[in-house]
Amino acid sequence: MAEISPKFLIPEALQVSREDIAGQIGLIWELIKSPLIVPLLQLGVYICLVMSLMLFMERLYMGIVIILVKLFWKKPEKRYNWEAIQDDEELGSTNFPVVLVQIPMFNEREVYKVSIGAACGLSWPSDRLVIQVLDDSTDATIKEMVEQECIRWANKGINIRYQIRETRGGYKAGALKEGLKRSYVKHCEFVVIFDADFRPEPDFLRRAIPFLVHNPDIALVQARWRFVNADECLLTRMQEMSLDYHFTVEQEVGSATHAFFGFNGTAGVWRIAAINEAGGWKDRTTVEDMDLAVRSSLKGWKFVYLGDLQVKSELPSTFKAFRFQQHRWSCGPANLFRKMVMEIVRNKKVRFWKKVYVIYSFFFVRKIIAHMVTFLFYCVVLPLTILVPEVEVPIWGAVYIPSIITILNSVGTPRSIHLLFYWILFENVMSLHRTKATLIGLLEAGRANEWVVTEKLGDTLKNKAAEAKNKTNTKIFKRPRFKIADRLNTLELGFASFLFFCGCYDYVHGKNRYYIYLFLQTITFLITGLGYVGTIV
Repeated sequence: MAEISPKFLIPEALQVSREDIAGQIGLIWELIKSPLIVPLLQLGVYICLVMSLMLFMERLYMGIVIILVKLFWKKPEKRYNWEAIQDDEELGSTNFPVVLVQIPMFNEREVYKVSIGAACGLSWPSDRLVIQVLDDSTDATIKEMVEQECIRWANKGINIRYQIRETRGGYKAGALKEGLKRSYVKHCEFVVIFDADFRPEPDFLRRAIPFLVHNPDIALVQARWRFVNADECLLTRMQEMSLDYHFTVEQEVGSATHAFFGFNGTAGVWRIAAINEAGGWKDRTTVEDMDLAVRSSLKGWKFVYLGDLQVKSELPSTFKAFRFQQHRWSCGPANLFRKMVMEIVRNKKVRFWKKVYVIYSFFFVRKIIAHMVTFLFYCVVLPLTILVPEVEVPIWGAVYIPSIITILNSVGTPRSIHLLFYWILFENVMSLHRTKATLIGLLEAGRANEWVVTEKLGDTLKNKAAEAKNKTNTKIFKRPRFKIADRLNTLELGFASFLFFCGCYDYVHGKNRYYIYLFLQTITFLITGLGYVGTIV
């Protein structure tokens, strides 16, 4: 029996050439472009321009205020009552308030000794200090190591307590809440919280506590973070640039103008009475710190930020850990905004302009608009306008405003000014994940309450490098290599392909030379998509 060619199995009506298919697709595109695609894309441009202007005005306002604060505002020690608590031979240590130090942990093999040691080294009367290690570890070996470290310090006369729970209910918020229920905590007036990678200087309490002692309306004193591994790789340098702006400008402006800012979750001292009045720790979002801060502020409590009181900490040095952290930091505030916006509006204790600041500036622009406009405008809408030349983006929206915003953002880390252009490209990549997380939080979708503890390496890499150098005297320890399959991030690679296509089209047919930006942005998406961003030094 003769073989039947496959082409005879296809109806003649469906047998069309590739040129015919391309022609039909082109015809369909032309039919829908004018009535549908162009108006929708033009609307997208208008929305993005409005969001850009909102972000620009916010950054400009913050820039003007921070200049006024630095030039004319009094330092916190002058704005509030502050007097050092002195040692008194007659009274002994009774003039010092009792302070609780909480250190929440979860499988912190690499850093537990550093944080516990730093807390035990705080300069404060030992009979007026209670250190509480809240260990939620699931690794039995690590639990044993942490407990033994606590016993070692207890044998030196330090009042340190090792606490564990049966379950991790409520994650960090649950652990902190459970810790405050202990009977030995009832006589404590203040509580200071340090995450497991934080290393306070011995004088931390002596500089922070007087604000709370002498100002009964202050609920929180927040210190600034400093990063011990900022120079480890390009990824950590990028994070330092973003976080330095947050501390140098956002926290400082909030403290000086409205006595309100978001608690950073660590390196801060709380008045326990304020925590209780606000309803205690809640685990309804992944930003229990911000939740407590907003609720306390609505009760009329004030916050103080001390930019010159700095605590050493660690930045995520792997892209995977950084992505999980950014998901939590972006999803949580959006979810909290959804749950608290009407409560803020209805509040009677807070003045009108503070409500405007919290709702519009703190939440809406910084936590929602900032992420969305960065991604939608520069990674979606602007590239699409290249394919649809009927839609134009004014140069002030595409170039001038982003440039000014970038310059205003760079004031936090002047030492990294030479990395500014790459930081812009990297922030555009991260805006993809932040926008996705923000939408999940606003819609309260599946991953809204996902909590992944940020991996901390402590001095592991540094110690192993030293060991390797001592052994070989020539070879330097390098980061462990991962399989390429473990590195791949398909979402970033997909956007790299899209931007590369748009760049090629603009190079051939365009007139605005956006292809220069698009090719550079493609490279950045490609680097992160292949998982190499945390290995570039």
